[in-house]
Amino acid sequence: MSTPQMALSAARTNLALATLFSGMFVLGSAELLVVGVLDLIAANLHVSIPAAGTLVTVYALGLAIGGPILTALTIRLNKRTVLVGTLVLFIMGNLVAVLTTSYGVFLAARVFTGALQGLFIAAAFAAGIAVVPPERIGRAIALIVSGVAVSAALGVPLGTLVGQALGWRGSFTAIVVLAVITLIATLALVPSTPSIGESAGNQAKYAFAPRVIAVLVLNFLVFAALYAAFTYIVPFLQSVTGVSGALLSVFLLAYGVATAAGSFGGGKFADQNAARTLVVASVGVAVCLLALYFVGTVPFLVALVMLAWGLFAFGMVPSLQYRVISLAGPGGALAQSLPASAANVGIAVGSFAGGVAVGSFTAAAAVITGLVIAVLTIPVAWATSFLKPPVVDETTQPAQAGTGG
Repeated sequence: MSTPQMALSAARTNLALATLFSGMFVLGSAELLVVGVLDLIAANLHVSIPAAGTLVTVYALGLAIGGPILTALTIRLNKRTVLVGTLVLFIMGNLVAVLTTSYGVFLAARVFTGALQGLFIAAAFAAGIAVVPPERIGRAIALIVSGVAVSAALGVPLGTLVGQALGWRGSFTAIVVLAVITLIATLALVPSTPSIGESAGNQAKYAFAPRVIAVLVLNFLVFAALYAAFTYIVPFLQSVTGVSGALLSVFLLAYGVATAAGSFGGGKFADQNAARTLVVASVGVAVCLLALYFVGTVPFLVALVMLAWGLFAFGMVPSLQYRVISLAGPGGALAQSLPASAANVGIAVGSFAGGVAVGSFTAAAAVITGLVIAVLTIPVAWATSFLKPPVVDETTQPAQAGTGG
């Protein structure tokens, strides 16, 4: 939308998109991997479990704050160059994590790699949008962003298994190896994507326009609702549903597969009508959380609800990204990093709110907290559906995809 479209063969386009998907998968796995090996890191670095958990928090903050800053600083660079440079630095940052014995150095490396992920996300969307026709932009976004969903569903569990067998450093070494493979694929398969030439200052007035901020608020609420409940879904399954042991993994895997399917499939709906998709999915998420609370004692129904919840929640993600880029108009290149920032702030706030609720009441209180926030997203989604992209000169007007904007 903010980068020129290029004519590529279908095979070359698919290879480029698959490479961007793989980058999102690797970086997404690195973000959440700490959760699965938290106890191992704490013991090895001689810190408490809460201190080790801070490694997740600082990564999210690095992504939320550093991502947009790095995107602004590299706005004039070729996006393929940005992707390559980001992967090189990401590999170096994770090598530092593998080799260090200092908690403080590890913490700094996590902030650094978090900011790099934010930059990679923006550059990946710009490169992906450039290789598809306007009517397929939503599906390109969906394929790229589904790399993160698949990393949560498969990458983190597999990384945890590696960590249990080879230690947490083994897991991060695997991330480095996968990042090197992705770097080679990027050099070979992702085409050059020139900058549009606009400075960060010129783009900022569009990227931070009220209409864009409104959708970012919606993005924040969506992820706050999701993680207020999901962060504490295991205690809910244990205490309310009566699920324990290996069966917990089955429920979580089913949810993970649903999020990946929703993220990938949501692209078609983004291309058709992104604004309407956000309204429908917001209602769907609220209904799912309400149902989860009322059928929480019936394992089979809980599994079905979690499948629907994952589909609705992550089916929104391509449309959220699409709407932000579309509404930013000529500021789309800068705006591409903002949804990830809003999502990470939402994750932090939602997890905190759910924790307060669980600490004050029971595990079911986290689901109610998520439901309350989800209900708030409905009128916000409805209100943002009336927002239109800016009217600009044809030389700077971004490509629009049908009714998706």
